[in-house]
Amino acid sequence: MDIKALVNTTSKAWAMPILANLHAGVAGRQAPLLAATGASRTAFAQSMDHLISIGLLERNPGHGHPLRPEFRLTPRGVSAAAIAHRIQTVTGEEDRDLLRRSWTLPVLTAIHRPSHFNDIKRNLQTITDRALSQSLKAMEGRNWVQRHVDSAARPPRPTYLAVNTGELISRVTASEVRFLG
Repeated sequence: MDIKALVNTTSKAWAMPILANLHAGVAGRQAPLLAATGASRTAFAQSMDHLISIGLLERNPGHGHPLRPEFRLTPRGVSAAAIAHRIQTVTGEEDRDLLRRSWTLPVLTAIHRPSHFNDIKRNLQTITDRALSQSLKAMEGRNWVQRHVDSAARPPRPTYLAVNTGELISRVTASEVRFLG
């Protein structure tokens, strides 16, 4: 998976939990997936539509009722679901809200080794300064990211590194995600 695909997948809050639950064997129908993720119906439907539009999920032809369709992973979706499941296994239930934010996983992927703000931004290309700053602060508040300021440099430059749960997630994603250019 490349970084653009990860950014696109995580742009909907419930996409990764849906993929992780499908990988874990939850039936590919709306009711079991909805119960397993805990998402609202509207957010769940938007995430399902998004996963179908980016080619990770498809309706299972010949199965399910027209009003209660069944879904299955595409070949690309199988690998994305495996990554989502591995992420879910290294995190606790209390961490899931932060994981549902759009930029959390891409930023953690970018800081699997010490990185400066501009290096992270360069790797993620489409992220804004504000979104990156808010994401780093949220993860720093949970102790997923450590910020170290090099006061000897002029001007002082902060370096960011994934630690604790953030490091576990970063190890999973960094080994699976390729950066472009």
